[in-house]
Amino acid sequence: MWDVDSLDWKDLSAPEITERVTSKVGPGSIVLFHNAALHTPEALPGIIEALLQQGYTFVPISEIILPGEYNVDYTIDHTGRQHGVE
Repeated sequence: MWDVDSLDWKDLSAPEITERVTSKVGPGSIVLFHNAALHTPEALPGIIEALLQQGYTFVPISEIILPGEYNVDYTIDHTGRQHGVE
């Protein structure tokens, strides 16, 4: 589950997408983008550069998503983040 929605599908401008994403990202964030959004391609270089400058790294989704069954092995909180069940 993502926890940062770029809202790129609303035809926000590249600067608006960039500001929205970079202001909401936190450690472990998953950002939702849409492949048919008009301004996403022009927003991505600025987003990537800003997040790298802030010390973030990019990893495959498989390194973030917890495996298993919902409510058995993990839960999802109100922010969209997964948490392991103990």
